[in-house]
Amino acid sequence: MHALPRGTGRLAALAAAAVLLTTAPPATAAAPDDGPVDAGVVVTKVDGLAEDFITGVDVSSVLSQEASGVVYRDADGVPTDLFEVLADSGVNYVRVRVWNDPYDAQGRGYGGGTVDVARAVEIGERATAHGLRVLVDFHYSDFWADPAKQHVPKAWEGLSVADKAVALHDWTAAALTEFRDAGVDVGMVQVGNETNNAVAGVSGWDGMAQLFSAGSSAVRAVLPDALVAVHLTNPETAGRYATAAAALDSRGVDYDVFASSYYPYWHGTPGNLTSVLKQVADDYDKQVMVAETSWARTLDDGDGHPNVITADTTTHQYPISVQGQATAVRDVVAAVAAVGDAGIGVFYWEPAWTPVGPPSALDANKALWEAHGSGWASSYAGEYDPDDAGQYYGGSAWDNQALFADDGTALESLRVFSYVRTGATAPRAVSSVEQVRVTVTDGAPVVLPPTVQVTYNDGSVEAQAVTWDATALAAVDGPGTYPVPGVTAEGVAAAATVVVEAVNHVRNPGFEDADTSMWALTGSGAQITATGDAAAGARALSFWDAAAFRFTLTQQVTGLEPGAYTLTATGQGGGTSAGDQLLLGAATAAGSTSAPFALTGWKAWSTPSVPVTVGADGAATVSVTATLSGGAWGTVDEVRLVRDAQQPTDPGTDPGDPGTDPGADPGTPGTGPGTTPSPGTPTGPTVTVSDRTLRPGDPVTVTASGLTVGEVEIGVASTYRALARAAVTDGSVTATVTLPTDLAPGVHHVQVRSLDGAVLAQVRIVVLGDGSLAATGADPAGAVLLSALLLAAGGALVLARRHRGRATRAA
Repeated sequence: MHALPRGTGRLAALAAAAVLLTTAPPATAAAPDDGPVDAGVVVTKVDGLAEDFITGVDVSSVLSQEASGVVYRDADGVPTDLFEVLADSGVNYVRVRVWNDPYDAQGRGYGGGTVDVARAVEIGERATAHGLRVLVDFHYSDFWADPAKQHVPKAWEGLSVADKAVALHDWTAAALTEFRDAGVDVGMVQVGNETNNAVAGVSGWDGMAQLFSAGSSAVRAVLPDALVAVHLTNPETAGRYATAAAALDSRGVDYDVFASSYYPYWHGTPGNLTSVLKQVADDYDKQVMVAETSWARTLDDGDGHPNVITADTTTHQYPISVQGQATAVRDVVAAVAAVGDAGIGVFYWEPAWTPVGPPSALDANKALWEAHGSGWASSYAGEYDPDDAGQYYGGSAWDNQALFADDGTALESLRVFSYVRTGATAPRAVSSVEQVRVTVTDGAPVVLPPTVQVTYNDGSVEAQAVTWDATALAAVDGPGTYPVPGVTAEGVAAAATVVVEAVNHVRNPGFEDADTSMWALTGSGAQITATGDAAAGARALSFWDAAAFRFTLTQQVTGLEPGAYTLTATGQGGGTSAGDQLLLGAATAAGSTSAPFALTGWKAWSTPSVPVTVGADGAATVSVTATLSGGAWGTVDEVRLVRDAQQPTDPGTDPGDPGTDPGADPGTPGTGPGTTPSPGTPTGPTVTVSDRTLRPGDPVTVTASGLTVGEVEIGVASTYRALARAAVTDGSVTATVTLPTDLAPGVHHVQVRSLDGAVLAQVRIVVLGDGSLAATGADPAGAVLLSALLLAAGGALVLARRHRGRATRAA
């Protein structure tokens, strides 16, 4: 993956803290029946794991890394061959990507390992020599292939689908013959990489099925005992996998394994992963697996090139630590194993893509990335991928998700592949401290919770009383983002972030409330839905159609004070053709104005700004209109209509939401939501809650002010549920409600509504599931220091921009 964040300078202190949390001594590998082993991380054994369950890694960058001077070391710091370290840590399979021709006309490599067939075979030979089986991952492209881009190989440009199928078959057969003749133990072959929307430049299931079938046929001919895998991503999107499996089945595609990417930042819960994979396995008699997953151990950058996963990414699922990595991987293994016998394995993506040098040696690092292809892309890739690699080439955007330290030493999280079979225990220690975030409208009182949740690695959670810094709290003044430090009664450092926002006059602006009746959507190809591609939260306006399509989304906004406003929204997408348009617009008595979204790539966020003049009638109609060609796709989210005098410096994008980087999965960088502000006089109701991180069944105290009605209803959304009614006194109300016990983990909103159902104010909360805050195995002092360093970092939001230049989420 790859991202290009801005404003990353405040995270330097996190690296030192992360080291404190990652230095526990490794445990000796044990046989599966040895029981839990003593370790520095806690891993719950996955019961019933098959002996041949795949515990794999993708190390496609290894040759370029080694050529750039990277030295891999075992857990004791002794220089050791990477594949020996992997085998000793419980890894039994290696995945290697293969590009057709990753070179420019002068023979200079595109980077990302520059993995052509010959280099992939070399990696396969080394894996086989250490007893590891090999998964060959054909991208059928000359560089990164993923949902946002499936560029046709240069040699196949201009071919019809039928001719391209012939070329793909012959090229696949020739490539696999090289693997076979070299003695590589190939156990599985992927015919495409993250092929949600296309493969080798061909979109639409009819054409894609021809290419899948051609690749499968070549595998059957050359390596008849190897499994054939088809690879998709976005398991969180309802119906995606069922639809894809049905399309493959109806077109007779011959394959064995339905493979999914699963990154906890973006792809929903492990339970949902199990469900969607099991549906495919049961309905179509297929084996299933996770072809890519990962988790971050730090938010610091190790090589001077911005990372995919930053402070803006949704990272509440697990601690950002070595323990967090171990727990995340364990949970993915358990999710796949829960499918039953059809669940065959999990691969971690690029655990060895470590820095080639520190950030202080950036110029030297750049030279190595260009010379050896050890960055996600070299400048030479610009001829093939001008919109992404051509602009944002550089180093590893994945080093903070490696299972090796920056000096190449194996971390204990790498041993999770052994620990899932035995279990592992560690001394009780602080795992994580709740990061408090309170969002209010300018002028409303700021109420911080009296306690924070402190989680330990044995799974226990304590609500510890906290004292907040009065000076920092008094400094909260006007729109912006403010860090407030604190300390618990037990001496644990705590941190709060206060976000002061101007009034947004758009109702349900981020589509998080399942009640979307305030929005009118006409046309085709678009729907308001849950998606991993939301700019914030879990829902957005999502669009795609195989044929040319048009749609219009509108909302009537009334009761506005006359004057000047600014309308913004955040969008991303691609697959457009000349003449395509996606416009953000507003119509008032004074006239109509609009501005286009730039659909330049996956998670390449575009935030157009539209000036709006509201007349005496106090009304405006905001709209998103599209005229798009077949194959265009994307999302729109976070629609904001703010009076000009009240524009906030920070739009309030929650760093616990995907924000401008979910992803981290790269596309080209874009701009985050919001515009430059100046404080103004706030209007409208506001709401705060006593705790922003909760579990189903927890009580939460809700305080709302600025109300002009006599009675309100308090409830929780996404799918709205009323929890209580309360009388309003002097414009304010305080009530304690209890969250439903069956509330699903994820992002929700506590809402205050009028009795006729209008949303008066809402605040975002995060609902955790069992084990959502998993153990770190860290020393308590290390966790305290980490919190203190987070406070020193200023609590500022780093508006990361990610782009899919691939060192991205798909390998």
